[in-house]
Amino acid sequence: MADPVIECGRGGGGLLSMPEHIYTRTGDDGTTGLIGGQRVPKDAPRVEAYGAVDELNAHLGRALANGGPDLMIAALRTAQDALFRIGAELATPPETSQRGGVRTAALTVDHIAHVENAIDRVEAELPPLRNFILPGGTRLAADLHTARAVCRRAERRCATLRAHAPIGEHVLPYLNRLSDLLFVLARLANRDAGVEDIPWSP
Repeated sequence: MADPVIECGRGGGGLLSMPEHIYTRTGDDGTTGLIGGQRVPKDAPRVEAYGAVDELNAHLGRALANGGPDLMIAALRTAQDALFRIGAELATPPETSQRGGVRTAALTVDHIAHVENAIDRVEAELPPLRNFILPGGTRLAADLHTARAVCRRAERRCATLRAHAPIGEHVLPYLNRLSDLLFVLARLANRDAGVEDIPWSP
């Protein structure tokens, strides 16, 4: 299957250009195309990074399928948009960006501020956390905890990539904040359902 983040970059149309077919057969040899046309192994650090971000986005979609309060739905939808922007950034190697001519919807400091504002709003509705808690509770809370763990993995993959090549300056801070947002949203989901978080007792 063609990677939508990558395929959007083909044909000179930037992120607005989509492939004619969902399958291209070009990845049958174990390589994939970055935005700009460069081909790399599918387990390259850059592909691992944007692949983890894509997986995280799918987990947010799963959480959204449960429904939830308007604040949660809006925060997760906005996060999905930001993650698609991150995927496009990560799929564009520095040499392609430096040549110009490739448009990606880059992440900005405003995206980080939006997540921090959402965290503050959710935390204002929750009792103070006095113990570590175990992931779980309602189905929605469990899905949000899973997304949080995947977010941490995406953050690690992006940190690995940064050791090999530059990445957008807002990518790691955004993922770090997003994992915190997913944690408090999981607590909110349990609170709204009248389900108590399960404290960890070492």
